[in-house]
Amino acid sequence: MLESGNYSDVRPALLPQRLEGLRALTKPGVRGFPEVDAAQALLAATMRKDRVKGEVLDLTAMGGLLASLPGVTLRAVEGSAPALAVLREAGLDAVAAVPGDPLLERWPERAKTVALVLAGDRGNAYALSQVAWAHANTPPGGTLYVAGDRDKGFDRYVRAAGAAFGTGETVARDGGMRVAKLVRRPGPTPPMPPAETYEEDGLKVVGLPGVFSAAKPDKATAILLRELGGLDLNGKRVLDLGCGTGLIGAWAAKRGAQVTLVDADLQSVRSSQQTLQANELPGEVLHSDVGTALGERLFDVILTNPPFHVGRGVVLDVAREFIASAKRHLKPGGTLYVVANDPLPYEKPLADVGDVKELVREAGFKVLKVSRPE
Repeated sequence: MLESGNYSDVRPALLPQRLEGLRALTKPGVRGFPEVDAAQALLAATMRKDRVKGEVLDLTAMGGLLASLPGVTLRAVEGSAPALAVLREAGLDAVAAVPGDPLLERWPERAKTVALVLAGDRGNAYALSQVAWAHANTPPGGTLYVAGDRDKGFDRYVRAAGAAFGTGETVARDGGMRVAKLVRRPGPTPPMPPAETYEEDGLKVVGLPGVFSAAKPDKATAILLRELGGLDLNGKRVLDLGCGTGLIGAWAAKRGAQVTLVDADLQSVRSSQQTLQANELPGEVLHSDVGTALGERLFDVILTNPPFHVGRGVVLDVAREFIASAKRHLKPGGTLYVVANDPLPYEKPLADVGDVKELVREAGFKVLKVSRPE
């Protein structure tokens, strides 16, 4: 069964007992939902034990947990559209940014304390870009608290951070979660890892660090595009819902479609923009919590490979909202194409959109065609 509940509802996050007295908000799509991310929970407990106070730059603010630490004024930064919605609801003036973005215009004086949760699940290049970004935003003599998962490369990334910062050690452990504390010495910031590029179906695809399938097309997308190879999209209004690198949207634009691409992850939005630019293709790319930025727009065709992971967890609330958003934005007579893992139970909610037909099932994936009645 897909989870029930209102996707847009912001609610208090469930906190472990050791964080009693602290608070955070959350919603589907935020890492850790309905709880807080386990690494961030240990980070907050460690910083409270250290009695950290004053301005704190949180480069992975999620639901604003660190803002509830006594005496802390939080500078919240996030690249996730769901998390940004939650932070706004919490009254925080959060900045939408990704690793490498300059923050000095917003905060000309760097905070002496910086906090970061490593997203090791997004790959080596992304975690290293997070480390470089944290270094660039920590003043000499300033302190970085960095949290992460031992099983997702935490020790390796802390060694890389230590080489740049000059000193530091792991100061907290809880199960597989770790927190390290580093003090920055003067010195150059490590370079940001470059984007990856590859060719697919005559298109140059630009995959920024951390974007899903940055180095090559995933099997599901490849099956979808192969199955739709004869589809006439010329002049059609096409939505790429959850665009990632922008391969699906660029594929449609190359076939003459008027394309709109949306993704909740700002790094993916940047990647899609660069993919369109690299191929000199027109298209609009929106940073959006599923379809919230689309307003009343309707589309002839919607193409999607819905995500069902947020961080380490399987959270089907997001996939359910993809289907609900497709229903809102697919015009009468329009067609929705969904590719998904074989076992995922999408057929029943898709039947609320229109007639469902399975086009292909192979290699653990299925492509479903949903025709909305006129």
